[in-house]
Parts: sequence; C-alpha cells; structure tokens
Amino acid sequence: MKLGGCEEAQQHRSQPWSEVIDERRLRLGRLARVREQLTRRDLAACVLLDPVSIRYATGARNMQVFHLRNPARYLFVAADGPVVLFEFPGCHHLAEGLETIDEVRPAITVSFAAAGPEVGHKAKLWAAEIGDLIRAHGGGNRRVALERVNFAAAAALAAQGFEIFDAQDPIERARAIKTPEELVCIRRSLAAIERAVAGMLGGLRPGMSENALWARLHKGVIEQDCDYVETRLLSSGPRTNPWFNEAGRRAIRSGDLVALDTDVVGQFGYYADFSRTFFCGRGRPSAGQRTLYRLAHEQVQTNLALIRPGLTFCELSERAWPIPDAYVANRYFVLAHGVGMTGEYPYILHPQDFASGYDGVIEPGMTLCIESYIGAENGPEGVKLEEQILVTESGVELLSRFPHDEALLGREI
Repeated sequence: MKLGGCEEAQQHRSQPWSEVIDERRLRLGRLARVREQLTRRDLAACVLLDPVSIRYATGARNMQVFHLRNPARYLFVAADGPVVLFEFPGCHHLAEGLETIDEVRPAITVSFAAAGPEVGHKAKLWAAEIGDLIRAHGGGNRRVALERVNFAAAAALAAQGFEIFDAQDPIERARAIKTPEELVCIRRSLAAIERAVAGMLGGLRPGMSENALWARLHKGVIEQDCDYVETRLLSSGPRTNPWFNEAGRRAIRSGDLVALDTDVVGQFGYYADFSRTFFCGRGRPSAGQRTLYRLAHEQVQTNLALIRPGLTFCELSERAWPIPDAYVANRYFVLAHGVGMTGEYPYILHPQDFASGYDGVIEPGMTLCIESYIGAENGPEGVKLEEQILVTESGVELLSRFPHDEALLGREI
C-alpha cells in the first residue's frame, strides 16, 4: 500500500503534544456544563448511570465496559448542591482526589442479577436515598432527570411525588460543545490512534487474518494508555460490502481492499473516530476499486466543505453530496454525527432519511465526524472513509490527519 505523506504525517503525530492538559480545569469545566444544562431546564438534579456520562461529569472511571450493562454504579448531581458518587463495592478509593465529587456512598444495584426476587425492594431503597438527596438539596424543586435507570427504580422515585425527566437531553447538550481542555484531549487521543493505525498497517501482509490485523491495532491502542476499542469494524475483500462486518477469521488476500473504522475510546477517555480504506499488496488497485474510493473521498470532502457555524442540520442535509443511485441502498446510516467521549449528539441524516431525524444548528465548539460508505448493493467490495473535525467560529478545523491511500485515489506516486 502507498500512503502519500504517511511518513511525514506520522512523524508529526509521533511528537509529544506540546499543550499540557490541566486535568482539574478539564473536570470542573465539564461539571459546570452539566449544571448549566440542569439549570436551563429547571431541574433540581440528575442521576447518571452511563459510565461515559459519569466520567464526563466527574472524571471518575471504573470498569467502564462492565458498567455499560450493569446498573451497579451511579452519580447524583445537584444543580446547586453536592455531587454524590454511588460506587461499586470495594471501589470507593478510585474517586480519591477528584474535586468534582463531594461524597462517595455504596451503590444499591437495582437489577435481577444482583437482587433476584428482591429487586422491587431494592428499587424502593434506591429511590428513598435519591429522594432524600433531592429534598435536601433541591430547594423545593421536585423535577429530576434520570439516565438509563431500572423501570422499578424510576417508578419508585415517581411514587414519592417527583417529576421524572430524561437526563440524556441535558447531558448530550452539555457534551456537544467542547471546552478548550477537551480539545487538547481530543487532539492527543487522535495522535495516539493515528500512531496505532500506522503500526497496524506496517504489519499488514497478504495471508494474515482480519483478527490478526485488528489485534495489532488493539495492541497499539492499549500500549498508549487508551481505554478500549468500542467496535471491531475492520473487514477485507468481499466482507467490506455491505458495511458493519467486524473483524473475523478471513485471510486477507493480495489485491483486497481493507476497511477500518477506528472507534477507539482513547487517551483521557476521548474518542478517536476516523475511517480509512487501504489496498493490500504490491499490485495496482482495479478501476472499480479506484472508483469506489474516489466517490467516497468526494462525498466526505464535499460535505466537509459545506459545514460552518449557524448552518442547520436540515440545510446541510439538503446541500449534501448527492449519492449516486447505485450506492444509495448501502449508504451509511448518518451523514455526520457528534463525537466526544464517544459518538454523541447530533446525528445528521441524509436527505433520503431526514424526515425521521431532527433539526438543529451547527455551533462553534462542536466536534463532528463526516461519514461516507460507498458500495453497490450486492457489489464485490466497498469503501469506508470518515474525518473528525472541529467547528470553529469561522469554519472547520480538520482533526484527523491520517493520510489517504494515494494509489486508490488514482494518483501516481
């Protein structure tokens, strides 16, 4: 494979990032944004269960993947009052030194796995403790936002006379606009993942399995103090069409396209999300492969050039690069999406799908991913490309800098 400018780009990214991260300011800035959103909605407090949201609001991290499915850890944030972390047994020490947390208590796990037939009783205990906090620190406000809470727990809290709202609205709105400290984290995270992708490609050889290639990426990610890879979206040859096949046992052949979507929760918990497609082997890509790549590259670059602050989601969708008919059926599910500690608000849909989406406004401080997948229905291969950008006061800044495959672009090297 030939990547124009690859050596130069990786040399740039291999240098330690010069900006120092003020982690205390990072955490306090994010918590302030959460409280600002609660106040805007006249909410007394929120209770967060998503480990990504808990980390965003406080910086507290604990077995993040485990807690994505186990409601064994949660956070109470008062709009004007204390922050109380309800932590997994034996883990209270993990929050030591975090200025964003006022108190750590043992969590009450409201799930059948943890409570069995007593789950209803546990829900009442959970609601009683949360209710006491709201009454003590809500100033008489009985409006509370909950995130991913067991139904029995939410019902028990509502039975105490509290008005329940969805916490995803204020949390996603808070996360959508990045603080200056967050942007440093994002750049650092992207630099690490670009190094990991370069290392992965350095080991790409015909005959190796997709799993073996993906393992090289995972090794490079973990060695650089990144958290985890959220998906295994790496595929080759006919498994690149349709998209969303994860890495498997297939042996990669010379002449194959190899497509990757990074989806890495990287350094400081910030997502590095860019996609590239590569040509495996020493030969020349076919005309069909070059056409797929050229179209995907054109889609991303055209849509990226449209983005500016003040543009509505609907306007972007209406003006977007028109997908040729042959590739509409297999189009990627969004035109663009927000990105921070993971994929987040907003989701901006293609014009074919916009009626089932929602409108909004692109704002300075948003970080977005611009997406493309080009592969004909029942076609032999497909190309996945994606760029991560920052919306500035005057336009956009390209955050992902990993080079494109010059041979697939049809350029002589």
